Amino acid sequence: QVQLQESGPGLVKPSQTLSLTCTVFGDSVTTNYYYWSWIRQPPGKGLEWMGAIGYSGSTYYSPSLKSRTSISRDTSKNQFTLQLSSVTAEDTAVYFCASWDSDSWEYDYWGQGTQVTVSS
Repeated sequence: QVQLQESGPGLVKPSQTLSLTCTVFGDSVTTNYYYWSWIRQPPGKGLEWMGAIGYSGSTYYSPSLKSRTSISRDTSKNQFTLQLSSVTAEDTAVYFCASWDSDSWEYDYWGQGTQVTVSS
């Protein structure tokens, strides 16, 4: 059974860099046709796709967040990481990692989500 687990600080100060890690259990971040994604949901708002790293290591970012976002992976630990720089209160959200299967064209596994609050 595949499980994704987010980890990272729940509180980040304004202007700092938010860093979250997603650990994948039961699958590999190099599995063909999979794209390992970060998605967030601010309070009272819908889901926002932030970006993804593909099975080959290619990265993809939301245009609105591209200048502040970096996604990387550590294949030895089967993890992928989100870094969001220069955070503000508007970056307060529940952050999810998820796996996108480009063969079935759907998100098939999600982490439970982790709350990140930006506040001084």
